[in-house]
Amino acid sequence: MRPLVVVGARPNFMKAAPLLRAMAERPGFEPLLVHTGQHFDREMSGEFFEALELPAPDVHLGIGAGSRAWQLGEILHRLEPVYGETGSDATVVVGDVSSTLAAALTSSTLGIPVAHVEAGLRSRNWSMPEEANRVLTDRLSDWLFTPSEDADANLLAEGIEPERIFRVGNLMIDSLLWMSERVDAAQRCESFGVEPGRFALATLHRPGNVDDPAVLGGLVDALTEVSRKLPLLFPVHPRTRARLEALRRETAATGLGLLPPLAYPDFVALMSCAALILTDSGGIQEEAMVLGTPCLTLREETERPVTLAGSNEVVGILPGPIVEAAMRRLEVGRAEPVRPPLWDGHAAERVLDVLAAGPPARGR
Repeated sequence: MRPLVVVGARPNFMKAAPLLRAMAERPGFEPLLVHTGQHFDREMSGEFFEALELPAPDVHLGIGAGSRAWQLGEILHRLEPVYGETGSDATVVVGDVSSTLAAALTSSTLGIPVAHVEAGLRSRNWSMPEEANRVLTDRLSDWLFTPSEDADANLLAEGIEPERIFRVGNLMIDSLLWMSERVDAAQRCESFGVEPGRFALATLHRPGNVDDPAVLGGLVDALTEVSRKLPLLFPVHPRTRARLEALRRETAATGLGLLPPLAYPDFVALMSCAALILTDSGGIQEEAMVLGTPCLTLREETERPVTLAGSNEVVGILPGPIVEAAMRRLEVGRAEPVRPPLWDGHAAERVLDVLAAGPPARGR
């Protein structure tokens, strides 16, 4: 099999890395790595490739910044010739970013089978671009690789044939466990001036949270209140930084110590040692559960309900409930690490076992 493995944004890199490592060790696979360039600067892309020991992309489409519609169109336009040039016979996409959907659509249009890793997740919030990306990619895919039982149930309820659904575990956790063995978490935390177990960690990037000044202002107020209880580290996504700079012109300085986007080893270390994580990220909910770090999800819903059996709690976007939940979780302390079935660091090998058998027949 000579698949194109398509990545475009930071969450994709952590999921593709164990897959590419497994393919390099498995006879019969000759993958080609395609980077769309959806995340393109060093902080959001280059450092992750180095930390995860990803090979340099075989093809870089160089998309860069632009609206979601423009990025989708450009990826379709630039990716189609790659299939003719490389002779690739399958496409592997991961996650739920614009690059995921664009690659699945290009491949499907050309009659080339598609494998979607992390299929079946549903928030049922159609204001999130990721929800449309997930649902449409699943409809286009031949192999649907799921991380958990709820994802299987979602796909079956949508009429996907059981023969196309394969629960394999979670590639994000493959990378988390791989990296955790390679970092001295306590030492890295101390390099940021914080003591293990005595700081909070926050991330924000979703458009619904950062594009509305009123919502972002309330979230910043909540983070500021938490920072009065203990130091709070806030690595800032470029999108969020631009919105924060605009917000500061309208409001008083918050006093939050902002950090640039962090290299993956640093972020894994901080997640491991934090007393509390506050985030709107999907993947961080899963990582926090496996690490046993209390996590507050700053959204009204989660497409990863499996995390609610672990350390994660969905608390919404209003400052009062966020601060109340944070104080309560800090009093309780760290949670027990939880690993759902198959979240054992070997999801990539199971994906290859299925791919090697060829695509399942599609009945409808």
